Amino acid sequence: MKEEYNNLKSLIEKNQKIKLTNLELNDDNLILSSSKEDLLFNIDFLKRSSDFKFRQLVDILGVDYPQREIRFEIIYLLLSHEKNLRISIKICVSENDLVPSLTDIFPSANWQEREVFDMYGIKFSNHPDLRRILTDYEFEGYPLRKDFPLTGHKEVRYDSELQKVVYEPVKLAQDFRDFDFESPWEGSEYINKEQLKIEKEK
Repeated sequence: MKEEYNNLKSLIEKNQKIKLTNLELNDDNLILSSSKEDLLFNIDFLKRSSDFKFRQLVDILGVDYPQREIRFEIIYLLLSHEKNLRISIKICVSENDLVPSLTDIFPSANWQEREVFDMYGIKFSNHPDLRRILTDYEFEGYPLRKDFPLTGHKEVRYDSELQKVVYEPVKLAQDFRDFDFESPWEGSEYINKEQLKIEKEK
């Protein structure tokens, strides 16, 4: 399989039409980096070209890097059944960027883009129905962003008297607890300190 991916990498590098900013092969994972502006052309070309035939969009993923100036990555996973090969196409976008929708090229991108929007707040231009898909309509924030609070912003419960779901401010039954996840073989820090005291007294 390694040889097939090396051949695919060489074929993409030789092709003058694909517009990439970077191309890397890690084991059997071929990652193409594209600008946001060239995304639609690149994916459409990889789908329709007889040399590549990447005719299935497997998934669209979001990744949040809050420490970066350009905060988000969107990764598109494509599959070629004829060649039995997969590739990843990666773009970097800022928080307020509009990403072109793939729904005209791959109709299945509809729900996948809605999921990325729902989880990260990344918006897609020319999407036919860009609204939340996993969270509730009154949900606040984007739960897969690294700065989203662990408690969320609202508490949801069913009120039997009102016979409907109600939203309330978050009430924690107890404070957050700190757990010691150190190796039991090395011992916790406080145990090590106690052992050092005993050794000094000897």
